[in-house]
Amino acid sequence: MNATTVRPVNSKFDEKKFIKFQWEPYRGNPYWVPPLLMDRRKLIDRKGNPFYKHASMELFLAERDGKVVGRIGAIVNDNHNKEHGENIGFFGFFESVDDQGVANALFDAAGKWLKGKGVTAMRGPASPSVNDEYGLLINGFDRVPAVLMTYNPAYYQSLVENYGFKKAQDLFAYYIHKDKVFNEKFRRISDTVLKRAGLKIRPLDMKRYDEEVALIRDLYARGWSKNWGEVPMTEDEFNYVAKDLKAVVDPRIVIIAESKGKPVGFGMTLPDLNQVLIHNKHGWLIPGIIRILLFKKKIDRVRIVILGVLPEYGNTGIGAALFYETGRRCVESGYPHGEASWVNEDNLMMNRGAELMQGTIDKKYRIYEMPL
Repeated sequence: MNATTVRPVNSKFDEKKFIKFQWEPYRGNPYWVPPLLMDRRKLIDRKGNPFYKHASMELFLAERDGKVVGRIGAIVNDNHNKEHGENIGFFGFFESVDDQGVANALFDAAGKWLKGKGVTAMRGPASPSVNDEYGLLINGFDRVPAVLMTYNPAYYQSLVENYGFKKAQDLFAYYIHKDKVFNEKFRRISDTVLKRAGLKIRPLDMKRYDEEVALIRDLYARGWSKNWGEVPMTEDEFNYVAKDLKAVVDPRIVIIAESKGKPVGFGMTLPDLNQVLIHNKHGWLIPGIIRILLFKKKIDRVRIVILGVLPEYGNTGIGAALFYETGRRCVESGYPHGEASWVNEDNLMMNRGAELMQGTIDKKYRIYEMPL
């Protein structure tokens, strides 16, 4: 058997091989949800994706005997380093056969490229950022991931840790069900806050979609930027994502909280399209769209993606009211259960909120780091 070689992706043909290799480690896995090929292309499109206006990336393929056996991306996100006062790089898009030698060669290539960029540590996985697919699944392999959440084989943890990466942060995914969410105490807290804060909670207005996107972008930038690892999206990035979400969002379960007429928080919850896309085995766009159109009404699960309030309103109870209203509106809209993900292990407010909804930690993801 020939040795493993690692080389940069340097053509459209290589990019196609890079994308399609993702299918290899999951053959026969009933829990993996094939991504849309179009979405994979957009994630690595360094000309069209606005993320790369402030980030640089190199992609690598590992090959043995003329066959692709692994892949990885190395990323320097300038906005992350500015936001957090760090000098780090990231690895992402990691996929590999179950072979430590292949994994080591991929991490070596990513680390060498990052070191050449002058950074002093490598963190990940981030594919390509905290605002995309983030973290390595370390618990919950026998469940289908929620929409826009990662999934990977269990052996990846050993490949990463055996190379020398150490835990930087764990991320939790909470399972929530209508039979446990609602209780008299929770309802009473929500009612009290609504009255005391002069609070109005309203759904997303699709007729004013662009204005609503701008409002949510402002709230997100002001309220989440200081969380561990968070980096506010630029206006271009936010609009880029919002354009894709417009076709699949359910405005009944995207809510905005206004205290005395002033926007102070929001919750973004999405129908779990993975319930449909898991059957789109090849990741083709048209069959995926047809399945979504035909079976969207059968989706009965959601993912609570973002929920919270501006820091100055953190002790007012408005967050609890947002949690309650999210649960109530999801159930009324035909979604009896869902997932709140992901939540940093050190985000006390969000963890308490998920526990208030009697959520249980269903999956764990891990961010790793090592010095270069």
